Order: sequence, then structure tokens, then C-alpha cells
Amino acid sequence: MDTSRLARMRSILSQSTDMRCQWNRNSVPPMDIDIDIDQFVNRYVAVWNESDPVARRRALAGLWDADGIQVIESAPYHGHDALEARIAEAHNNLVRDAGFVFRSAGDATGHHDTVTFTTHMIPAAGGNIAWTGRIFLTLGENRLIWHEYQFAMNTPNKPKASTRATTEEFLRRLGEGEPDRIAELFAERVDWQLDWPEDGHSAVPWIRPRSTRADVADHFREITAFRVPEKSAGGVSRVLIDETEAVVLGDIQQTVKATGRQYTALCALHLTVEDGLITRYAVYEDSLTVAEALANQPINR
Repeated sequence: MDTSRLARMRSILSQSTDMRCQWNRNSVPPMDIDIDIDQFVNRYVAVWNESDPVARRRALAGLWDADGIQVIESAPYHGHDALEARIAEAHNNLVRDAGFVFRSAGDATGHHDTVTFTTHMIPAAGGNIAWTGRIFLTLGENRLIWHEYQFAMNTPNKPKASTRATTEEFLRRLGEGEPDRIAELFAERVDWQLDWPEDGHSAVPWIRPRSTRADVADHFREITAFRVPEKSAGGVSRVLIDETEAVVLGDIQQTVKATGRQYTALCALHLTVEDGLITRYAVYEDSLTVAEALANQPINR
């Protein structure tokens, strides 16, 4: 073998060994993901929407290691102080002043010491996605972020992305129980369908035809008046998205204020979303259970 070629090969092998040793010294030992990834991502996204600086700093410290680094296209941010200034600036400019909110796309996944997910920035009052970012995290043994890499993506103008963002925002506002903010996500004219007799039901006064955004606010306001808010619960078991259509499967758990009677009703919600607003709202639920709870007596089937 040519001596010069042999020398080059030895040099390459030596460099490779040096790099491997350096990697072994600096790399983080792999770990299994033993955290709730969705919950972790929700806490991450919530930091960018948090308006209270004290709460924001506390939440930040619960996500990033004190030596953590975030790298975006324009610059890196190292340590809690730099990250706090970065997040505060983004919040003030985009959330407080421009009226946007950040939401997870619901696609978080991870293994060993890595987590990746997509975030969207959307108008708080409802509308199309304004910005999309892909986030890649590496976590330390303390389950805090050591390195974060953020990539701006082409904003998905496809109906499916807008439908998911609006649906998730609707569910969030529904959980908060603010009728007027719920109604902001609906179009001025709504195709409103409930799984009840067309003329409503005497035991359930909020069940009647609706067709406008103002009607939507009234509907949820009347529901609130009849239940005990602090005893309200429920859950979502599945969200299915197909272009402009969304189906939400879950249950409603309420306590009637007048009687103290508790009930749980299975339900399915079908939404149609156009241009970031809900244009069709159809609910299919265990209406007999709801009516009996309100009437506080069995109803003839």
C-alpha cells in the first residue's frame, strides 16, 4: 500500500477516535421518557401565553435547566435570565399587543432524552394560523430542557390545521366557562343542531333553536346558570379531524344547582370550521339523563 495513503488513513482513524472520545465525554446518557409528554408540552406552550411575570419565571424554571439553551434562527439564548427576557419580549409583542395565542398542534412525541412537537400562533379571537414552529428538545436527567432548537415552518393554510387549532381553542375556552369568549370562536351565522326535539324540552330551558353568535353566548350562559361551576367536570377521549370537520368524543359531568343532583352524560360533538370560525355545531348526547337530572325525577321514555 502507498505510504502516503496509509498515513492519511491513520490520520482519519485518529481523528475519528478523538471525536468519539470527545462525544463520550460530553454526551448525555440516554434515558427513557418517563414523563407525560403532552403535559410537558402544554406547560411549555403556556409559558409563552403567561401574562404574569412572576408566574412566567416560576414556570420557566420548571421547564428549562438553569444552564439550558434555546436556539432560534436569529440567535441563541443561554440561561434563565436570557430565556426570561426572550419569552417576555415575545409575549408582549405577540400576545399582549398583537392579540395572538400559542397552541400545541397535538402531535408531541419523544423517546430517550428527546421530545419534538409543533406549535401554532393563532388570533385569540379565532382565525387562521399566523405562524408555525417545530420544536426539538433534549432533556437532562433532571427532566428539564438542556437544549432547544426552534424551526419556523411554512404556515399551514390547509383547512385541517385551522380546524384543529380552532377546535382545541374551543375546548380550552369551554373548560374556562366564559360564554362570551366561547362565542367569539363562532361565525355570525351558525348551523346549530342539538340531539333534542325540535321545539326543545320543558325540563331543560337552554334547549331551543339557535342561529347567531349572540345565541351561542346565551346558550352557554344559561347552562352556567343551572349548574354548580366548581363541581363541573368531564373529559375528552378522542378528537378526530378531517379537513374542515372535527368530531370530539367525551363525557359531561355536572351538578344541578337547584337540586344538587349529579349526572354524567356521554356526548359527541361535531364541528365544521371555516376560516378559523365554527360555522356548524352539532351535539349528540345522552339527553334523557340530562333532562331527568334537571327535572329531578324519571321521565317517561
